Amino acid sequence: MNLHRVTSSKFETPQKVIFLDRDGTIIVDKNYLSRPEDVELEIGCVEGLTKFSKAGYLLIGVTNQSGVGRGFFSLADVNQCNNRVESLLSPHGIYVSAWYICPHRPEEDCNCRKPRSGLVEQAEAIVSIDYSRSFVIGDKDADVMLGRNCGMESILVLSGAGRIHLEWAREHGYMTAATLDDAADLILSRPGI
Repeated sequence: MNLHRVTSSKFETPQKVIFLDRDGTIIVDKNYLSRPEDVELEIGCVEGLTKFSKAGYLLIGVTNQSGVGRGFFSLADVNQCNNRVESLLSPHGIYVSAWYICPHRPEEDCNCRKPRSGLVEQAEAIVSIDYSRSFVIGDKDADVMLGRNCGMESILVLSGAGRIHLEWAREHGYMTAATLDDAADLILSRPGI
């Protein structure tokens, strides 16, 4: 876990949160990304995250990084890449409040690997989450399943691996959007959001 701008005392008022996958959603998936200089924002990322920020959403990153458990790179490398993401977003007034990271290999059967709920549970220890107005957005089945497993709606974005999971997502009743910008429009067009 790498917290930024979220204090150690829990937010008591329930917050609306956008839980965001990193690779293939916020940034271009480079397959086991370990170098900050290789970080590249996805198309529509800045526009979508700007809309969410202006609408009062907390932005929280939730990312499976099995490359750590596989020995391809370190947790420090992941944090450096996350810091690079933030340095690309902050000039636009966009701030990721926290990053929650699963460093385990899939076969380790941990509770924090998406689609299991552990990363959201870690966030819940700090932020009181308004699940009825919070969403999970990602490009893989594990991302959208995380939302459903935690009682939130999810959107599959078609960036990254999203197109591979499109038919599956539709068959299972998940919303889809071409980009984060389109996902923001879809969410923010709803009454009461």
